[in-house]
Amino acid sequence: MSTAHIAFELVSPESLVLSEQVEMVVIPGIEGDMGILPKHAATVTTLRPGLVDIYKGGKIDRRIFVSSGFANVHEEGCTVLAEECVFLKDLDIETLEQQISNARDELLIARTVDEKETLQKDLELALIKRDLYKRLLR
Repeated sequence: MSTAHIAFELVSPESLVLSEQVEMVVIPGIEGDMGILPKHAATVTTLRPGLVDIYKGGKIDRRIFVSSGFANVHEEGCTVLAEECVFLKDLDIETLEQQISNARDELLIARTVDEKETLQKDLELALIKRDLYKRLLR
């Protein structure tokens, strides 16, 4: 008996990051995680910062952090358009700690509201990635 699959694509502003057949994908929707299986009802959703879990062989095959974006879901698959995406295995705790430190330092000297908002967003994303690293990779 063969397992049904869906087409999954992950696209960043720079490139097509991933395109493959998967058993299921779980995406971080704005209203909560969404499990996408074959024949899923069509929907479009906004993504929050979190993990995309890709299932193969009945288990999580890969995990990818996305900062934000959109997902287009239809009966045959799911396309995620992510502003930023990083494979969980590629996160580096030292780099994340440096990003957090830099963002905190820069927030202290930021002059405009736009600068402060951008730096605050960068800080929040780095903190989320660090938390995921500590929770899932240690």
